[in-house]
Amino acid sequence: MQEISFRNDILPLKDKLFRLALRITLDRAEAEDVVQDTLIKVWNRRDEWAQFDSIEAYCLTVARNLAIDRSQKMEAQHIGLTPETQEMPDALTPDRQLEDSERLKLVHQLVNELPEKQRTILQLRDIEGKSYKEIADLLQVTEEQVKVNLFRARQRIKLKYNEIETYGL
Repeated sequence: MQEISFRNDILPLKDKLFRLALRITLDRAEAEDVVQDTLIKVWNRRDEWAQFDSIEAYCLTVARNLAIDRSQKMEAQHIGLTPETQEMPDALTPDRQLEDSERLKLVHQLVNELPEKQRTILQLRDIEGKSYKEIADLLQVTEEQVKVNLFRARQRIKLKYNEIETYGL
């Protein structure tokens, strides 16, 4: 079995851990704290690394659990996921840029309104690119539950988006 190195195997996961924590806590500072706490917890259990099937899955599980705890404590303030402005091609007119920005905000808002489990699964599948099996192992659910939750999350976002775009609700 390959020797696990903190610097080479765990530290490179910090961006994934941050994105996962940010998706759950919806707060940049909280997400940074979650990543730091995760790395400390993983480091403190370094004697057990060889026993884990996947150190990445273990790190993501620790980060997810810490993020859920923190978000429940601060009652999950809903803020935009990407406060930085989106770079637009020069060909777009200012009104088109505004429309696109509003659509992106709307999608982020709709994702933020999803139940925590659906948000997490959507994040891991569509943003992180995890397989159904990896997500199922990480969240300790069946692959079917992952697929059902992902389907429901996508359908809910699509339905709400279309309602707002069509009827302005």
